[in-house]
Amino acid sequence: MQLKQLETGILFKNAKPHVKSVHAYFPSVAALPDGSLLAMYMLGEAFEAVDLKLHLSRSFDQGLTWEYQGPINTSVTGRQTSTFGRLTATESGELIANLVRFDRTDFPDEGLCNPQTLGMVPSELLLIRSLDLGRTWSEPEVVSPPLEGPEFEMCSPITQLTDGRWIWPTSTWRDWAGFLPNGNRMLALVSTDQGHSWDEYLDIMHSEENNLIFWESKVVEYPDGRLLAVAWCYDEATQTDLPNHYAVSDDGGNSWSEPASTQIAGQTLTPCLLEDGSLLNIYRRMDQPGLWACLSRLDDTGTWINGDQQPLWGHNMLEGITSTGENMSDNFAALKFGAPHITRLPDGELFVTFWCYEQCVSVIRWFRFQVDPEHSVQTSQSAVNC
Repeated sequence: MQLKQLETGILFKNAKPHVKSVHAYFPSVAALPDGSLLAMYMLGEAFEAVDLKLHLSRSFDQGLTWEYQGPINTSVTGRQTSTFGRLTATESGELIANLVRFDRTDFPDEGLCNPQTLGMVPSELLLIRSLDLGRTWSEPEVVSPPLEGPEFEMCSPITQLTDGRWIWPTSTWRDWAGFLPNGNRMLALVSTDQGHSWDEYLDIMHSEENNLIFWESKVVEYPDGRLLAVAWCYDEATQTDLPNHYAVSDDGGNSWSEPASTQIAGQTLTPCLLEDGSLLNIYRRMDQPGLWACLSRLDDTGTWINGDQQPLWGHNMLEGITSTGENMSDNFAALKFGAPHITRLPDGELFVTFWCYEQCVSVIRWFRFQVDPEHSVQTSQSAVNC
């Protein structure tokens, strides 16, 4: 794979960092029927700040420039809450965003995770909808998972399957005290009624010894109906990151292959299925600095095969953008970039967003790619979620 002078720009940046602390994190972008793009991201004082809230920006020139639209209010009267979300455009033209709302009332001076247990502050899963291209939004609908997490990770947008199901890839997570009744599992919540109820789930990845945690998961569907799941794999027993893992289902998610290594040392791996069946993967690389891309494919036996890895951003930074210490809660707090999201534009080009610290301020940066028939990724001069 060859990368040629990728076109890039800033989607959001605090214009006055010398006046107030505003950092941007966790973007997702949807291509709308009117030709515009809508971006959702979080703004707050810090990476795990109590004041992190949802905000929107809109582009009318395929992502070259962006207009700030404003916040989405998901606060609860009398409580201190922070919210994360991911945006998806449905085939009907409705916009949906799956959210996690953290209740920080009893933990106003803590991060999201307990350093002693890796447990999370109390949270709830929500869904909001828009029927007017994201200009107004419904009140949050509470999502009741069919199993006890008791908490759940928020990383992936909702994936729409060709059979009409909506799936919400996630992972179980401990509560603040460390309670984890169903073990470490990557799963996907399932809705058969366009998100109004979530009574089923796909049990995708877990380890027999319960020592492996599968975080930041995604699921993509092939034209033949196969489902591919990917996740960052962390061995809690040895306190080490393993290569990203994957699993495949040939029966709609009822059963999955044993989790296997992709040989990519990364976190927040985001795959996008290309027309020829290959995958463009973008991820925060762990054995070298920066955000990287790799073209991969599954062969006829379901084995994952990689092409060359190519750097996109941050590969010249020598230190200070990730941490691999023994305490994973501290490692989360030390992150300086990540959470890539890939949107397929109507003309087939790929629009990639992620958050990163530049000049001590976290911004939302974008790249735009064009994939040629020879699989090289080239710059574009000029959606549908992958």
